[in-house]
Amino acid sequence: MIVRKTSLDLLAKYTSYFPVTAIVGPRQCGKTTLAKAFLGTVPDSLYLDLERPADLAKLAHPEDFLQPHSERLVCLDEIQRTPELFPVLRSLCDAEGGPGQFLVLGSASPTLLRQTSETLAGRIAHIELTPFREHELGVGARMSLWDRGGFPGSYLAPDDELSRAWLDNFILTFLERDIPQLGIHVPSLTLRRFWQMCAHFHGETWNHAKIAGSLGVSGTTAAHYLDILEGAYMLRRIPSFAANVKKRLVKAPRVYLRDTGILHRLLRIDTHDDLLAHPVYGASWESYVIEQVAAALPDAELSYYRTAAGTEMDLVVTQGRRMTVLEMKGTVAPKLTRGFWTALDDLKPDSCFVVAPVESPYSLAKGVVVAPPDVAIRHMQGTPKNAE
Repeated sequence: MIVRKTSLDLLAKYTSYFPVTAIVGPRQCGKTTLAKAFLGTVPDSLYLDLERPADLAKLAHPEDFLQPHSERLVCLDEIQRTPELFPVLRSLCDAEGGPGQFLVLGSASPTLLRQTSETLAGRIAHIELTPFREHELGVGARMSLWDRGGFPGSYLAPDDELSRAWLDNFILTFLERDIPQLGIHVPSLTLRRFWQMCAHFHGETWNHAKIAGSLGVSGTTAAHYLDILEGAYMLRRIPSFAANVKKRLVKAPRVYLRDTGILHRLLRIDTHDDLLAHPVYGASWESYVIEQVAAALPDAELSYYRTAAGTEMDLVVTQGRRMTVLEMKGTVAPKLTRGFWTALDDLKPDSCFVVAPVESPYSLAKGVVVAPPDVAIRHMQGTPKNAE
């Protein structure tokens, strides 16, 4: 079993202070495994899976069942299925008054997040659990993690064929079961077409009109579909950098599929050789790096920089007053355009990395280092300069 030490440590910290701790994230990313590993360290804890009819039946009268367990840490898995529990949890938390009363797990759900923020405000901390990331597995996992993605069922599959089969099943189940269970009523074939279209435009500046026109829907409808997949942690929207520079900037966000395994399955990319020959290759590496950075630096602000003239930088990472810029190149011998150097001059960052699948870092020019993702991330995890 892969131990997710950072998440376990955060769970211990939050449950020692907050009455309720929520672990949220996509289906099958390891929430239950993490929770059970943590509960194993908490004497006399109680676990209930609300997808099991027997456990759900115990909460037919929730106060009557939960009140006698007020001295225990109670874990409620898949709580988005029973949003009516949130007011009960609030009442029990206020009556007991102490930390570590409830651990709730929910598959990505805007409803879940809204309910908890409104009903349990001031009483709850959220932990977003992602699929596996490189800092959890080690740099030796990089190529497999990039090709297969980070969902445990795909990454840990005995062979590539079973990994692809798992991903195909995940995509189907997500569209036909998970989305309707979140109270979202969009035909699965329609949402699949939209998801595949996002895969084809992966890493590009978002264009509502273009996407909507291709689907034959309104721009508002396309925006709604984007919100659904972003809220379910399937897509990531990277905003344009709000720069105080005398340039006309592109303002639309860039949209990426968050898991490269799902990206490759939607595009029917079966092997790394297939990926090398595919137009999405560079953007696939770009999103792989972005997800490693986002997971390792959850408090950083991520954006991209692009001017109307085409000058661009793939990722701007802002930590307090410290700025690091990253240009992603999926080759061990990266070549940089004039636009990169112009962007570097525009932004004047504290540090700059060209992030590539190289084994060790090397200097490309003054202030510009070619490095693998882990080296750039370790640099950014240092104490930010004048952070506020």
